[in-house]
Amino acid sequence: MDGVRIAFASTDRSTVNQHFGSTEAFAIFEIGQDSSQLVEVTEFIDTSQDGNENKLPAKIATLAGCAAVYCLAVGASAVKQLLAAGVQPIRVEEGSSIDQLVADLQGELASGPGGWLAKAIKARQPVDTSRFDEMEAEGWQE
Repeated sequence: MDGVRIAFASTDRSTVNQHFGSTEAFAIFEIGQDSSQLVEVTEFIDTSQDGNENKLPAKIATLAGCAAVYCLAVGASAVKQLLAAGVQPIRVEEGSSIDQLVADLQGELASGPGGWLAKAIKARQPVDTSRFDEMEAEGWQE
């Protein structure tokens, strides 16, 4: 499937119902223009909101390859770390339907993505190195 990976902070895999830092689970979907698929569920043991920043790197690492994470809230430190990892945090209202959010993303993919989604799509495109190969063949060096 040619799409984007999106994570949802959710315990029931049908609604967004968790804060990022204390989430008990992420439901990760691969979303394309015409289809979507749940590809991974990651669960965490210690999820209390205790201000312990040490749990953030592990949660952020589980989002490798994801373009965004939908959650109820996310702290400033986590926002900085997510953005540095290339993951766009998106805050939604409690109980937001994952199916509806997926449908909204598919609609945006179909009509031409903008903002963070366009950036994520562009980042997934392979780099055309053919010109570099030509330059190297011509004897160009750094």
